[in-house]
Amino acid sequence: MDVTGAIKTRRSIRKFRRMEMPVDMLDHLLEMARVAPSGANRQSWEMVVITDRLRLKGLVPICKDQAFVGDCSAFLVGIDDPHQKWAKVDLTIAMDHLSLAAVEEGLGTCWIGAFDQARMSEYIGLPADRKVTVCMALGYPDETPPARGRKKGEELFSWDRYGERDRI
Repeated sequence: MDVTGAIKTRRSIRKFRRMEMPVDMLDHLLEMARVAPSGANRQSWEMVVITDRLRLKGLVPICKDQAFVGDCSAFLVGIDDPHQKWAKVDLTIAMDHLSLAAVEEGLGTCWIGAFDQARMSEYIGLPADRKVTVCMALGYPDETPPARGRKKGEELFSWDRYGERDRI
């Protein structure tokens, strides 16, 4: 699958088959995150990768009772250094690279922004000088959601100046 195909077919998966992911596949996806671009190549982010079934189940109440979190194959906790200006952006780029590579492997992802920051930090043993920015459920889809509507380009893009919707 090419990148365009991965972008157009990627969906948020909220129903996973409870399956263990081969280590080499998970390593490949993490490598896709690792090689993502970052500001000044600082790579001022880290991830905690949770694959233990009991630990995955323990995430459900921390993630606002989103039950599907307990069924994924791996849960990625994206951590940034809040003292680095571009850390949140860099982490987001890395996780997006991983999510598109996951589509190519026939896997699904769901970005998780609804979680209890303090409880998540405690759960993973996060030092006080780091922050959980976003998480991601990763695994084998047990659903095929349809594409959702998107705004038209004319609503999103301006040309040369804000609000200029027509190309000159």
